[in-house]
Amino acid sequence: MAVWAQIATALRGQIEQGLDDGDWLPAEPELASRFGVNRHTLRRAVDELIAEGLVERVHGRGTRVLARGLVYGIGPDTKFTERLAASGRTAQVTLIDTKEIVAEGGVARRLRVTEGAPVLRLRTLRGESDMPYALTLHFMTGDAAEAARSYTGGSLTQHLRAVAGITLDRVESLITTRMPLPEDALALRMPRTQPVLRVKGVNACRECGVIQEYAITQFRGDRIQLSVADPEWATENPPPD
Repeated sequence: MAVWAQIATALRGQIEQGLDDGDWLPAEPELASRFGVNRHTLRRAVDELIAEGLVERVHGRGTRVLARGLVYGIGPDTKFTERLAASGRTAQVTLIDTKEIVAEGGVARRLRVTEGAPVLRLRTLRGESDMPYALTLHFMTGDAAEAARSYTGGSLTQHLRAVAGITLDRVESLITTRMPLPEDALALRMPRTQPVLRVKGVNACRECGVIQEYAITQFRGDRIQLSVADPEWATENPPPD
């Protein structure tokens, strides 16, 4: 076994047996000295753990153990904050920006509005603590858009319910993979060479039966498993593979 692979095995064992989510590994110079190798060899070992989704490098701070993967259900009720809370974890949803745009192309088709119709676009970042999971573009119309204009962060579902008394239910999900754009990789704090899980969701107002949101979410594949199952048969908290 190559030296870097032996080091990766040793660090993997240390993580599995003695470190918690969010703990930091010793600095790379310290690890290189401990294993008696140069920094290039040490970094190759750490790169292997990054590829496995066990750790991440945080610029200027070091290497951190990643939180255990979140199983995120794709179904009529796809509410991030509530799903994370159900697993005993605290979600953070940050509003990055809000913009008034006009509907074009796929956005107009998914929302079933005419080209040039006014649409509210939100961009949000979801995660826990300072660990991002997903970046979402929300395109909204109707009562949902009016209510979302006063949204400043936190659960968008709860905000829409409190302000307008409406609930959005998922009526279609399209799941693909793609490479992230540079600015998206930066927001998600992930390598540009690592693909994201991309989910396009169409959401309709439960109370009025009209489509009012088209959302494009990019998930970090090393932190999220997408579950598509009949709620009657799905495991409540399925373990990661």
